Amino acid sequence: MVQIEIDSGSGFCFGVTTAISKAEEELAAGSTLYCLGDIVHNGMECERLRNMGLITINHDDMRNLHNVKVLLRAHGEPPETYELARKNGIEIIDATCPVVLQLQRRIKRQFDSRPDAQIVIFGKPGHAEVLGLVGQTNSRAIVIANIEDAKMLDFNRDIYLYSQTTKSLDEFHRIIEYIQKHISPEATFKSFDTICRQVANRMPNISAFARKHDLILFVCGRKSSNGKVLFNECKSVNPNSYLIEGPEEIERSWMQGVSTIGICGATSTPKWLMEKCREAIISNS
Repeated sequence: MVQIEIDSGSGFCFGVTTAISKAEEELAAGSTLYCLGDIVHNGMECERLRNMGLITINHDDMRNLHNVKVLLRAHGEPPETYELARKNGIEIIDATCPVVLQLQRRIKRQFDSRPDAQIVIFGKPGHAEVLGLVGQTNSRAIVIANIEDAKMLDFNRDIYLYSQTTKSLDEFHRIIEYIQKHISPEATFKSFDTICRQVANRMPNISAFARKHDLILFVCGRKSSNGKVLFNECKSVNPNSYLIEGPEEIERSWMQGVSTIGICGATSTPKWLMEKCREAIISNS
């Protein structure tokens, strides 16, 4: 009989859990609630909340709304979103993750004190959290996705480096080392480790989990940045790892010759979805 283990460290992080709880509370009270962007990068969880009444909108939709409630998800938003809400009489249900909120404030303070310096954010261009961070600098912050992007910085000018909260700690340190080697002696370079430890600690944990099993099913929405990083870690230590969005994507051929299966996921993966994957394997075996 094949053994199946669900990783106890996988599943929603604190910020996502809080955002979903706030949405459920408002909906249970009978409120009409809009959410600016997908509340979490997981299609099945978004569908569950949509069935409860949550209406997902984009920024263009929000411009046409007045006197309603809009939930801001854990990723955070730039100052313009709050200004728009004030103008349109929109009540904000703010579920910005406290870690992200603290980072936004740090970047704003830095920008206000040194607007001429290069504020650099290591993150995914266009990601909701990154847009919120760039918004603290009147859109003047420079976003770098990798070490190649770092080579384009002006090393004769001061650099203040921050990171999106869900990025790889190892890659962040490689970028720091590269800038330290190339920065002009006349310029200031400061880096701030703003990576969420709840997320960063998942990397070594998920690596150890992936090594334990013959087959790894990594359950994750394909939009999740954090999911891509964690899945790549699984794949690097266990080539027999597959990224799936739900139980319907599991292929029976993967089970051949396998005695242990590990099911894990991203910070945006609900526990109930990992459990459904386990049930699907048991029912088909």
